[in-house]
Amino acid sequence: MDFDPSDEQQMLIDNVRRFVREEILPLEAKLDPDASELDPKDHARLVEKTKAMGLYGIDIPHEFGGPDIDIVTRTLLAIEMAQHRAGLYAPCYGTFGGAGLAQLFEANEDQKERYLFPTLRGEKKAFFGLTEPSGGSDPARAIRTRAERKDNGWVINGSKIFISGADRAQYGIVFARTDASKGRGGITCFIVDHDTPGFHVRRVVHTLRSSSYATELEFKDCWVSDHQVLGEVNKGFAVANDRLTRQRIPYAAGCIGVAIAAHEMAIEWSKMRETFGARLSDRQAIQWMLVDNELDIRTARLFTLQAAEKARRGVPFRTEAAIAKLTASEGGWRVVDRSMQIHGGMGMTKDLPLERWYREMRIRRVGEGPSEVQRMLIAREVLGTSVR
Repeated sequence: MDFDPSDEQQMLIDNVRRFVREEILPLEAKLDPDASELDPKDHARLVEKTKAMGLYGIDIPHEFGGPDIDIVTRTLLAIEMAQHRAGLYAPCYGTFGGAGLAQLFEANEDQKERYLFPTLRGEKKAFFGLTEPSGGSDPARAIRTRAERKDNGWVINGSKIFISGADRAQYGIVFARTDASKGRGGITCFIVDHDTPGFHVRRVVHTLRSSSYATELEFKDCWVSDHQVLGEVNKGFAVANDRLTRQRIPYAAGCIGVAIAAHEMAIEWSKMRETFGARLSDRQAIQWMLVDNELDIRTARLFTLQAAEKARRGVPFRTEAAIAKLTASEGGWRVVDRSMQIHGGMGMTKDLPLERWYREMRIRRVGEGPSEVQRMLIAREVLGTSVR
């Protein structure tokens, strides 16, 4: 399987790489080291540039107005877009646009008019409410938020945690148990507006990401109508599972992008830094660290593009996505760690982006399914067992 970019893909890669180098990096140099947003004027100016590039709304399906690129091309571009200080969680500071919540592309026409299209136009923001205090690695069993039938609708009671952006969103997708006897077959997905009585953001949850935070949500006798059910009743887990599987590919690509940037910094530093009369790059210990970086990056890139290619062909790719997420998040973190070590004391400072990548890459080993869950999914494929 040949993963060398086509001429068209290479042109897009070069354009994005130039955009990061000429537009993002100079602006970022003036920001706080933990910043995740640009000045609104700069953001608006760069959005116009990405529109002129034909890449705005990069995650929006072509039939809904997004650029006509496949998931392999999208993965290659995600690797490039992540190669700056804030790139892991704010690639190019959102100037390429976003698709909101992918599940809404499967919504009914009424829901698309009320939620999807306003989101694509930038008029509304959304949150994804799956993880609960009872656990996030096994949502099919850990979901204790309940929705019970009442007055041509549903009453939701429960809580969610580690939810990004809920305090600034106009609505969210919330998963609740509607039939306790059916396990993963008894979960339903609801669209909940931010001003729905009974819903509120209970508290902010601070994490390793200094400039960002998560939230804890509470639902207390929160009534929503049948029109707010996304998909079918008791089939919400399929909606969540599809999202998690697909998201693992660009998630892995972002890790690879940061790893590449850290590796390049380490190579450059090793060539100019001298200790005890010799350059670091002349020392075998440093050479081997750089070789290990190269191995981790190439391995993650190969597995991630393999997963993207299977997704592009429309064949099952769940195992490949798990392998991609596992190798990219763990390998990428090792690359950043080695690169910090090569930089010595400078690697620990906020003068360089390494310490931020180190913190944020640590989160990646838990987000979108922790490493242990990825290994469990891969093991099931290896052993030929089913998902129970």
